[in-house]
Amino acid sequence: METIDMDSRRAVAGVFNSAVAASAIGAAWEIGALDHLNEHGKLDVAQFAEDNDLDVDATHALFQALASVGVVERTGAHVLTGRHFAETLRARSLFHWLMQGSGALFAAMPSVLRKANRTGRFYSRDAAAIGYACREINARFFDPVFWSAMAGLDFPVRRVADLGSGSGQRLLEIVRANPGATGIGVDIAAPVLEFSAGELAAAGLADRVTFIEADVRSLDPRPEFADVELLTCFMMGHDFWPRANCVATLRRLRTVFPNARRFLLGDTARSTAHADTDVPVFTLGFEVGHALMGVRLPTLNDWLGVFEEGGWRCAKTHLIETPAASAIFELEPA
Repeated sequence: METIDMDSRRAVAGVFNSAVAASAIGAAWEIGALDHLNEHGKLDVAQFAEDNDLDVDATHALFQALASVGVVERTGAHVLTGRHFAETLRARSLFHWLMQGSGALFAAMPSVLRKANRTGRFYSRDAAAIGYACREINARFFDPVFWSAMAGLDFPVRRVADLGSGSGQRLLEIVRANPGATGIGVDIAAPVLEFSAGELAAAGLADRVTFIEADVRSLDPRPEFADVELLTCFMMGHDFWPRANCVATLRRLRTVFPNARRFLLGDTARSTAHADTDVPVFTLGFEVGHALMGVRLPTLNDWLGVFEEGGWRCAKTHLIETPAASAIFELEPA
């Protein structure tokens, strides 16, 4: 007779339910349910579905998924915040990056594991959804450290370029904070740039910021780059690697932006400090996802070992607790 290991059965059920709940967290953020619960502490499911033009049965199912992992509690027709709600609210954009932005990649894991399939554009992700998530990831986790570094600059910001500009939110905030400053956003994803342009137009800043569709790793000099004094780049520096490519990209940026005085490079590196069973939120998805995409992530020490050869000096390293193994490197021309 087969012996039933009830602990393993419950653990495996928890893994399965958590996978469903992870999608539900990203969705609940996008439809405004998490914000509603954060503000009111309670939600009438049928009324919320009607107010937001949602299918009521599917909406009930979404909250069932959240309740299965303690994010909410269900009491009849109502939903209340659960014991894990506050931490989920803090990490919601990380779940959106994972499931809404990178879900297609993880769903295709059996295919992308095979060497024969790993040629050309062998995976897909939703660039617009990733941009949506990274906007809050930057604001929640990187921005407090970023603005501290900005406050320490010894020159006024007049011209800035954001590499891998995504939603354009960082550029918007920089030019807002520096009257008269202008900016350039560079990103490879056209749908993200269209979204960015709309956001800046709505903010009344379209005359101070322009966007360029280009690969940061192979930029050529342009007249509008010549007077850029500040470079910023967040959550895409790992795409510069492997090492030889990273050195070449860093050197190219020195040439393309000849008058850059400071380069604030923020990224999440490969973690080396956690046991397999004690990995913090986001780290596993980030590292496994990039391995599937063929990107070997550098460690923080790998980064520190490449700047001098790439033509930059690391004046300061600003560590960030979440996501794990994240930092902002404050670089100067060597």
